[in-house]
Amino acid sequence: MPRVRASRLPRLASPLRAQGERRGSRVLRAALAPVLLGSVLFGLMSFGFGSAAAQTVVEDGVVTRLEAPPKRLNGIDVVEHLDRSLPLGLEFTDTSGRRVTLADYVKGERPVIFTLNYSDCPMLCSLQLSGLAAALGKLDRQLGVDFDVVTVSLNPAETTQRAHETEARYRSEVAAARADGAGAGAPGWTFLTGAQQHIDALAEALGVRYGYNEARKEYVHPAVAILSTPSGRISRYLYGIEYQPKTLSLSLVEAAEGKIGTSVDRLILYCFHYDENEGRYAPVAMNIMRVGGSLTALALGSFLGAYWLRQARRRVLSAGALAASDPPPQPASAARPGDIGS
Repeated sequence: MPRVRASRLPRLASPLRAQGERRGSRVLRAALAPVLLGSVLFGLMSFGFGSAAAQTVVEDGVVTRLEAPPKRLNGIDVVEHLDRSLPLGLEFTDTSGRRVTLADYVKGERPVIFTLNYSDCPMLCSLQLSGLAAALGKLDRQLGVDFDVVTVSLNPAETTQRAHETEARYRSEVAAARADGAGAGAPGWTFLTGAQQHIDALAEALGVRYGYNEARKEYVHPAVAILSTPSGRISRYLYGIEYQPKTLSLSLVEAAEGKIGTSVDRLILYCFHYDENEGRYAPVAMNIMRVGGSLTALALGSFLGAYWLRQARRRVLSAGALAASDPPPQPASAARPGDIGS
C-alpha cells in the first residue's frame, strides 16, 4: 500500500488549514455581525433617547453632559453675591405679629444664616430645614447665643399662625438634635412673613432666583443657606439639604470674623413637584440606566465573540490536523522515484 513521507505532511496540511481558517472566519463573521450590530445600535439608541434635551460640555479635559431642566426650572438659580451688603431696612412680620426689619437680627454681634422657604412647601423645604436643624444641633456653638437663623417665607399669603407652627417645629428639632437638649426655647431661629416686594428685594440681594407654579400653586426655588457676617455682608453659600456640622461650624467662624468665603461644591437642589407633562425631573438617572444597559450588551457581545472565535479556530485546526494525518492516496502517475516505499 502506498505511503507518504512525513516530510510532505506539512505541505499537504498547510493549504487545508488555511482554507479551513478562511471558511471558519467567514462563517464566524456572518454569525457575529447581527449580534455586534444589534449591540451597537442598542447603545446608540439608548444613549440618544436622552440626548435631545442634553448637551455635552468639555472643560479642562472633563466631558460633562448637561441635562435640560423641566420648563418650570428655567431661570431658577443662585447667583452668588459674596461680600454684598444686605438691605437691612426691609420690613417683615415675626411670628408674634410684630413688625420687624432685618436690622433687628443683624446687629453686628454675631453671624446670621438666611434661608428662603415656606411652610406649605410639599417637598424640599422640610428636608432642607430638617437637615439644617440636625446640623445645628451637633455644633459646639449654641443657636441664639453664637449665631442666629432667619427663615423668610416665599409665600406672601402665609399667615403668622402658620409661620409660628413651623418655627416651633424646627426649634424643637434643633433641641432634639443637641445632646444637652438646650435651645428648645431659644429665640435664635426666627420665621418671618412679608409683602411680595420685600420678599423679592431680599431674594435679589441674596442672589436667589425663584418662581411660582400657577398650576400647582407652588413656589419653585433652590435649596441654599446663606451666611452673613455680623455687619450684614454675605459671607458664604451652602447648598443642598444636608449640612456637614464641621463645614457649617467653620463657615460660622469665618462669618463671625468678617471673612468672605468661596463656594467650592455647588450642588443646587430644586423645590419643585414633578409633573410629567411639564418635563423630565430625573433624566440623568434614566440615561445612566440606558447607557449601563448598552455597555453591558456591548461587553457581553464582545465576550461571546471572542469565545466563539477561539472555538472556531480550534475546530479548524483540529480538522486540518486530521486531514493531514490521513491524506488521500496519490495517483501512480504522480509518484516520483524515491517517494514510494515497499
